[in-house]
Amino acid sequence: MTPRLCLPARPRRTLALAAGAASVALCPLAAPPAFAAASPHGGHGHHAQDDTITVSATRSRRRVQDDPIRVEIIDREEIEEKMIMAPGNISVLLAETGGLWVQASSAALGSAGIRVQGMSERYTLLLADGLPLYGGQAGSIGLLQIPPTDLARVEIIKGSASALYGGSAMGGVINLISRRPSDAREGEILFNATSQRGADVTAYTAAPLSDGWSYSVTGGGHWQDARDLDGSGWADIPSYERYTIRPRLFRDLASGGGALLTLGYTQETRSGGTLPGRTVPDGSPFVQGLDTQRLDAGFNLDLPISEDLEFGVRASAMATDHRHQFGPRSERDRRRTLFGEATLAWSHDGHSLVGGLAVQADTLDTDDFPAIDYSFTVPGVFIQYDRDLTEDLTVSGGLRADSHSAYGEFLSPRVSLLWRPGPWTLRASAARGFFAPGPFIGAVEEAGLSRLDPLTGLVAERAESLSFDVGRRFGPFEANVIAFRTRVTDEAVLIPTGATLPDGTDRLRIVNAPGETVTRGGEALLRYRYDHYVVTASYMYTRSDARDPVTGQRVETPLTPRHSAGMVAMWEDHDRGRIGFEAYYTGGQTLDDNPYRTRSRPFVNMGILAEWRVGRFSVFGNAENILNIRQSRYDPLVRPALGSDGRWTVDAWAPTDGFVFNGGVRVRFGAQEH
Repeated sequence: MTPRLCLPARPRRTLALAAGAASVALCPLAAPPAFAAASPHGGHGHHAQDDTITVSATRSRRRVQDDPIRVEIIDREEIEEKMIMAPGNISVLLAETGGLWVQASSAALGSAGIRVQGMSERYTLLLADGLPLYGGQAGSIGLLQIPPTDLARVEIIKGSASALYGGSAMGGVINLISRRPSDAREGEILFNATSQRGADVTAYTAAPLSDGWSYSVTGGGHWQDARDLDGSGWADIPSYERYTIRPRLFRDLASGGGALLTLGYTQETRSGGTLPGRTVPDGSPFVQGLDTQRLDAGFNLDLPISEDLEFGVRASAMATDHRHQFGPRSERDRRRTLFGEATLAWSHDGHSLVGGLAVQADTLDTDDFPAIDYSFTVPGVFIQYDRDLTEDLTVSGGLRADSHSAYGEFLSPRVSLLWRPGPWTLRASAARGFFAPGPFIGAVEEAGLSRLDPLTGLVAERAESLSFDVGRRFGPFEANVIAFRTRVTDEAVLIPTGATLPDGTDRLRIVNAPGETVTRGGEALLRYRYDHYVVTASYMYTRSDARDPVTGQRVETPLTPRHSAGMVAMWEDHDRGRIGFEAYYTGGQTLDDNPYRTRSRPFVNMGILAEWRVGRFSVFGNAENILNIRQSRYDPLVRPALGSDGRWTVDAWAPTDGFVFNGGVRVRFGAQEH
């Protein structure tokens, strides 16, 4: 399925969490991804996950089941399933992981961000091979511009990870690990089309060179026509045209280390709002658009010094240019990120020690709003120590010190514990973190910078997170239960200043909210496996509330359903294909500034997926949202009058694309044929 049809205005609600394989989400269909942190045998169907996987996101280089920091792994097999649902972006891939959901941030452009356990999407750090190739913040559109074609796995840390990665990771980390070329030439091409006039073409090729060198190249083109499904004149599905290319060069060293050089380029034109000849309720046309150009480069080097000691270097640069259109008004911004890091890692006889220095510089430059421009530099030093106290008990402690050029100095600690008594696996973690607020929060990204006052008097946001999970296998059954709690203080929020703009809307200011935002909840999963069959049932409870900065009263965080549940049944044979069915329940959600209702309707979303493979060819089809749940069937997306924050649309709390069928062909070459 194309990214437009599944994500754009659909708040993705994750409904499950796994113990040996994790969860499922609101929209797409697939067996849940592997949650290797709680079990050494993740994966699904009859394929067991490789228990020698070492995670890089925690820096300790331990096997995933031995790491005290809870890490969820989405492996290559799961990635291939999501590729046939959404070849153009990773949103479906991430939405299928417990404790995450992809939150629609614009019903006009279909932009979306990743929320971790109910926290704001801006607190999630997105990395590629440990590098911030998408900036300190990927932004709400970056998620929709990353194809999954060349991913080997995804590593996810939930809860504050500032002790590992600084202020950008206050809510969690998602690390995208690229595919490494095999010993033989390989490649694949995928063609996809949808019933809502979307299309994707992606290609991947990789091959060895000589003397330990190899390369890979990934590219794609993605198209979507604007679609007005309810005849209102407003595009329920915005249009886009996007092209991406990413070459990589690899070097394997005889000593066991290696190097990676990566380059990436993305160009996209995206347009929503009113269709030609149509108007919003005030009688004028209102086209909303976003043009993006992004260029990035990154370098990784791991160099063993001795059997127990390794030196590492990471460096990257990213430049993104945006041109926004808000009706008759346009805005431009240029974002730059520079990053460098050097580490030393020592491991011996149950001890693991990692220390390093890092520096990151982030810059925003606009044409018309110099008072909002910024240039931050953040050097930092970090250390992490892991110790196997017994065969079944491991502890981990980390501490990072950062000096932010605008917000001051910060210490970010983290402590984690792993205990494996018999067949049980228990983890506990406590951490603190910080976040440096910027201008792109709330309605600003959708309505523009022109209505925002300069950022003055702000302090950094801070968070404290706690989590506990327990899992166990019972023959063909596996179960997992997780509890979490996060407290955020000094959260940056938008408030009206009391002044108005020429269009009658409020001028806005970003302030630190009084009190605290508290998010707590739990996740549960039960899975049964037999031969080629997997059945998964899941439930998630999330409650988040904060003090309203205007009234001072505590209110429930909007777009956070307290209750969600889901079921996935899958038959899969690696050589023949797969067939699956899903059904998800999303409970009611509190809505903010919606003229039609204060609370959303609960709904059930169902889907069916099938893939048939013969040799190098596979044919696939995916029926999404077969009950045709669509928000505009209940209420309009467009407000009866321009909102006080400058937006014409309400928040998306349900799918906006309705029923969608997508299908296509995937062709493998070389080693991929087998």
